[in-house]
Amino acid sequence: MALGATGVDGHHAPVLLQEVVESLRPSAGGRFVDCTVGEAGHTLAILERDAQVLGIDLDSDALDVARKRVEKYGEQVHLVAGNFADLESAATENGYAPVNGVLLDLGFSSLQIDTAIRGFSINRESRLDMRFDSTQRLTAHEVVNTFSEREIADLIFRLGEEKSARRIAKAIVRERPIDTTTRLAEVVAGSARRRSRSGIHPATRTFQAIRMTVNRELENLRDALEGALRILATAGRLAVISYHSLEDRMVKRFLRVESSACVCPPSAPSCACGHTARVKLVNRRVIKPSQSELDLNPRGRSARLRVAERIA
Repeated sequence: MALGATGVDGHHAPVLLQEVVESLRPSAGGRFVDCTVGEAGHTLAILERDAQVLGIDLDSDALDVARKRVEKYGEQVHLVAGNFADLESAATENGYAPVNGVLLDLGFSSLQIDTAIRGFSINRESRLDMRFDSTQRLTAHEVVNTFSEREIADLIFRLGEEKSARRIAKAIVRERPIDTTTRLAEVVAGSARRRSRSGIHPATRTFQAIRMTVNRELENLRDALEGALRILATAGRLAVISYHSLEDRMVKRFLRVESSACVCPPSAPSCACGHTARVKLVNRRVIKPSQSELDLNPRGRSARLRVAERIA
């Protein structure tokens, strides 16, 4: 589900495309997993280098688009509906383990943003939904209208990193029932102390927090990172594109631990953890989109790419 602007062919332009391809190094006969295939932007670039791709996505609408775009590659590509938290079983069941590369693009696509009925957009009126997987039970409507004020404040503070979380939660509970995206945005904006000077809508962090709660995004990311390392072949690479600080910190922390020979606390007199490094960091400094890319695709401004290589 690569977040991006609309490209010349009417589909979104995948973020950090060149950097992802250079990092994963796809070549003929190689096997790769695109854990958030979306509209297949990154997948197509890998397929063009004669590699095989297993594409996974929760979003059935995105998979329908992806299938049409990769149709000419036949058995070179296999698309499945599923959660990237289960990528290890998906790869094993479809004969893609071990693999030479795994891509996790943690954004969500223009298809989701621009389709009002999905309930992701602050500016397009629709019933509150925000599910990547339309078959799951929990929706944004349930979170907003049934969670306690304390629960809402906690998730907005923790996942949205919103300083006004308590005030916003109080306003949400006071104005319930709230049925639409635009009404929720109005309530949140009305409770904010001041408008953001950056031009970002004051409800952005709240929407982010609710979406992450609905889709269990951090929990799924943790499971996906572990699963990716288990299916990577030696010298295989993991590339992760994140879009906000919570995700990026989780990825950074995970890769730092997995690239360390010892994870004992600094105060320990000697190593007793028995930990073995499983990866080496390919880029010690995070990779960001170039200014030329941002000029074409401003939605990618928060993208951060980290890459690691399996060594054991």
